[in-house]
Amino acid sequence: MAIAGVVLLAKSVKLTTKFTNVLEIPSEFIEKNVKLRGRLHQITDQGFEIEHIPITIPIISSLQKRWHADGLLLVRLAGVELAPGGTIWLKSEIKPSQMMWFQLLERKDSVLHCLVVIKKGRFSSVCLNEEILRQGLGKTVNIEGLAHESRIYWKLHKRLLQAELKAVKKHKGIWKEESFIEKLREHITNNKYLQKLKQFATWLRTRL
Repeated sequence: MAIAGVVLLAKSVKLTTKFTNVLEIPSEFIEKNVKLRGRLHQITDQGFEIEHIPITIPIISSLQKRWHADGLLLVRLAGVELAPGGTIWLKSEIKPSQMMWFQLLERKDSVLHCLVVIKKGRFSSVCLNEEILRQGLGKTVNIEGLAHESRIYWKLHKRLLQAELKAVKKHKGIWKEESFIEKLREHITNNKYLQKLKQFATWLRTRL
């Protein structure tokens, strides 16, 4: 019982520790895809700069040695390749100091790749990974850090693909631009065909 109590206390200390550096986060947190919460400081081309806000437990508050430590975590949207307008859209939609939850999927080069969720209103929330795809401001890519044969990988990848498909069907964002380019190419091709047809008609008249 004493050993179990020590293990439980150790886990509680980790959950209530304020992480100020990506490398401080325990490996088991990444492996178990733990959800953390934080406050947004700013959005850059590199990702979200988030201040980790740990869970508070009054009983062990005296053990929270790093509560007042400074430092921000760099978080990116897992499974998403942002289009040029994606960062601009995020800055316009998300308020400074916005509280958000980020589910850990991978840690790479001091960057966390996560599912990022924010509240919209009192009773609803939005997954930014999916929303950016629904707006046509990104493309789905492999979710790094998850085994491709794992259940969680296909569950998340399916959600992202479904969000992207909605933008494709509605010709939103980058899909609208690609649709325009396709039409332009078709128009140019048709013009070339008409020019050749006119040339043939002119040649035919000279032979009559």
